[in-house]
Amino acid sequence: MNIHQTKIKVRYAETDQMGVVYHGNYAQYLEIGRLEWLSALGISYKEMEENQVMLPVVSLSINYKKPACYDDIITVTTTLVKQPKASIDFDYEIHNSSGDLLTTANTKLVFVNMKSNFPMRCPSYILDKLHI
Repeated sequence: MNIHQTKIKVRYAETDQMGVVYHGNYAQYLEIGRLEWLSALGISYKEMEENQVMLPVVSLSINYKKPACYDDIITVTTTLVKQPKASIDFDYEIHNSSGDLLTTANTKLVFVNMKSNFPMRCPSYILDKLHI
C-alpha cells in the first residue's frame, strides 16, 4: 500500500479571522496523513520510537492552490514516492469535499537511530509491509 487517504475537519482554531486555514497548519495536516499512512500499514510511530527509530522531517515543500476554510472536510492523500532507503519521501494532495485541489506538497524524512543520532537504513519490518 503506497497511497492512503485521511479525512480531516477544519477546526475554527486552525483558521484566521477570514475563516481561511492559516498556512502553517498545513504541515500538521501532512503529519496526520503520514501517521495514518503508517497506521494503515500496521506501523506505530510510538513503536518505532520504542525501537530507537526517529523520522525527522528534513525537507518540506507546499504549493497552495486554493484555501481550505473553517468547517471544510478535507481529504489528505498521502503517497509514498519510492522505496525508502535511509530516507522516505511522500507526495500529498489535499482536496475539499467538492473535489477541488487545494494544496500539493512533498516531504522527505530521514530514518535516524536514536542511540547514535545518525541516519540509518529503513527498518526491514517497514520494508516488508510496503510490497513495492
